[in-house]
Amino acid sequence: MKLPSAKVLVAALTVAFAGIPSQTTASHSWGGYHWARTSNPFTLQLGNNVSGAWGSVLVTTKDDWSKSAVLDLTIVPGNTSPRQCKPRAGMVQVCNERYGNNGWLGIAQIWLSGMHITQGTTKLNDTYFNTAKYNTPAWRNLVSCQEVGHTFGLDHQDENFSNTNLGTCMDYTNDPTAISPFNGQDNEHPNQHDYDELVTIYAHPDSSTTVATIQANAAALPREMVEHDYNVRSQWGKLVKESKNGLKEVYVLDFGQGRKLVTFVRWAEGEGRGR
Repeated sequence: MKLPSAKVLVAALTVAFAGIPSQTTASHSWGGYHWARTSNPFTLQLGNNVSGAWGSVLVTTKDDWSKSAVLDLTIVPGNTSPRQCKPRAGMVQVCNERYGNNGWLGIAQIWLSGMHITQGTTKLNDTYFNTAKYNTPAWRNLVSCQEVGHTFGLDHQDENFSNTNLGTCMDYTNDPTAISPFNGQDNEHPNQHDYDELVTIYAHPDSSTTVATIQANAAALPREMVEHDYNVRSQWGKLVKESKNGLKEVYVLDFGQGRKLVTFVRWAEGEGRGR
């Protein structure tokens, strides 16, 4: 019997594994955006504007991402109302509130000056998290972990909701509790590739910092960038990216002179463009 050639075997294996997402080759930096800092590891503050079940979730998110070799997070008292969740230069404000039936489950927003992140917010919509589907520790951990991860400059590792879970909160999924065959964990927390990607993003030092430098950063941004209400889609600017089912979207609002607002949206099922 004639054995198949090496080329035939390679082709067959390629077809067999085509539906399995790769965990080792993905690059999930979002446009190279990053916080300016002069050395690693750097410490980034999370403003605590959360209540109820979100308190322990925020601690988990902080502990998870602080395992990075280049980044440490610390939780500090927030200084904004959760409904407005106004940004503060040099840090990330994390808020939860019943933001209404506006469609989104969670959003992350970063303000940019050139390639540098100057401030960020994460908003968690209790209108949906108080429903039976999303009112679980797994969904809360996934969305908090993912939206805060975006504020470091991370994108998603995989954008197919029906693919096998990669065992990371930076993965699209319909079921955050499903165990990944790659690392034996579900999608509630970061995985090693997330930490490796942060090392890549923050490999080079900057000559200045945008971390916890409130006066300098506030002065660098036009007033309309920081005093507007960015809770609704009509205020997010241009849609630049979306998943096939429409449950993940990215918007960019360009203010000119290298200053932008980037909004990452996780829509609830039945909402977004996939509804």
